[in-house]
Amino acid sequence: MSTKNQQLNRRNFLGNVSKAGLLGVFGISPLASTAKNVLQDNQSPPLNSTDNTQFLCAPYLQNPGSTHITIFWLTNKPCYSWVEFGENAQQLSEKAHHVTNGLVDANSTLHKIVLTDLKPNTTYYYKAVSKEIVDFQPYKLTYGETIFSEVYSFTTINPAAKETSWLILNDIHDRPNSFKDLISLNGNDPYDFVFLNGDMFDYQTGEQQLVDHLFKPTSEVFASEKPFLFVRGNHETRGKFARQIDSYFDNPNNRYYYSFTRGPVHAIVLDTGEDKEDTHPVYAGIVDFDQYREQQQAWLKRAVQTPEFKKAKYRVVMMHIPHYHSDEAHGTVHCRELFGPIFNDAKIDLFIAGHTHKFGIYQPEAGKHNYPFVIGGGPKAGNRTLIKVKANQEQLVLTMLKDDGSEIGTVKVKGRK
Repeated sequence: MSTKNQQLNRRNFLGNVSKAGLLGVFGISPLASTAKNVLQDNQSPPLNSTDNTQFLCAPYLQNPGSTHITIFWLTNKPCYSWVEFGENAQQLSEKAHHVTNGLVDANSTLHKIVLTDLKPNTTYYYKAVSKEIVDFQPYKLTYGETIFSEVYSFTTINPAAKETSWLILNDIHDRPNSFKDLISLNGNDPYDFVFLNGDMFDYQTGEQQLVDHLFKPTSEVFASEKPFLFVRGNHETRGKFARQIDSYFDNPNNRYYYSFTRGPVHAIVLDTGEDKEDTHPVYAGIVDFDQYREQQQAWLKRAVQTPEFKKAKYRVVMMHIPHYHSDEAHGTVHCRELFGPIFNDAKIDLFIAGHTHKFGIYQPEAGKHNYPFVIGGGPKAGNRTLIKVKANQEQLVLTMLKDDGSEIGTVKVKGRK
C-alpha cells in the first residue's frame, strides 16, 4: 500500500544526512552475525554499531509493471524508510511507504516499497530515504539521522509496446565482478530488464553475501534504474540461508515460477530445483523438489492455454537446468519428463538455460526438442557469457557473446502471423 504526501525536499547524493534529532546510536547490526561467507572478491566487512547510518547497497528494482514497481534497499541499522518520487527529477512531490495491517513498516534493515497507481510507459524519478530508529520503546520512539540516496529513474512498462529487449546472465557463482564485466559487453545498446537465470551463488550463507555478491554489484551497474527478474538455480537452494532469501526478491505472484509479457514476447519461467534426488544424504531429508516440480507441471499446463501465451508472437521459456544437452542427473531427467512434452506440444519458440557451464546453441532436434535450445556459459573467465534478446513484430534475435566480446552465435525466430 502506498501513501502519498505533498512536495518533499530533494537531496541528491548517497549518504547526505540530516543530523537533526540525533540522540545517540546503539545496538548491534543484524549483519554482524552473517559476516562469515564463502566469498572471494569485492567483499565488504559488516558494519557495526559505531558507524553512521549507511546504505549497504543502492536501491534495486524488482517486479516491474505498467502501473507498479518494487524498490528494495538495505541499511546497516534499523530504520523507518520511504521513497520520494515524481515525474520531474527536480520535484519529487510524492511519498510512498509500506503499510501492513495498519502498521507502517519500520525498525528493519531490509526495506521494500511498492509504488502503485503509476502511469504506463512513463519515466519516474525517485530516491530512497531511511531514518534511523535509535530506540523503540512501547510509547516512545527515538529517531536518529536520516540518509538519502541519489536520484534515480525508471520507466514503467508500455502494455502496447511492439518490441522488447533484455539481457540474460547465469552461473555467476559468487563472482561479483562478473556483473560489470558482462553487462559492459552490451555497450550502449538499449534494454528493458535483466534476467538472472540461476546460480548467482555457490550456496547461501547469509544476508551479507546477498549484499556483497548481488545487490551491491548489480545496483552499481544497472539495477537502480533497470529491474532484474530472478529464478533460482540449484545452488540457490543450498546452504543455511536458502530458506530466507525469498524476502529479498519480488517476482510476479511471489514465486520462482511465473510468466510475463513484454511487447510481442510471452515468457515462462520455471524453477528447476535441485539436480540430485530428494533422498540424497546431503539434503538430510529436508527437501521435496519432486513434488515442487510436479506442482509447476500442473501450472505449466494451464499457462500454455492462456490467451497471453497463445496470442504472443514469440513464446520463450527460461529456466536454470536444461532438460537436454546436459547430464542424466535426477533433476535433469525429471524436468525432461515433466516439462519437455508440454514445451513441444505448446510449440514454444525458444528455450534458454544455464547450469552446465558449457555454452552452446542447439538447433531443433527430432524426438527431443522442436525449438532452438540455448545454454549460457560460466562462471570462469573465458567461459562467461552475456545473452541478448531483441524482439519486434517481424523477428526475435538472440545473440550470445563470450566475455571477450566475441560472438558465439545467434538464433533468429520469425514472428507468428
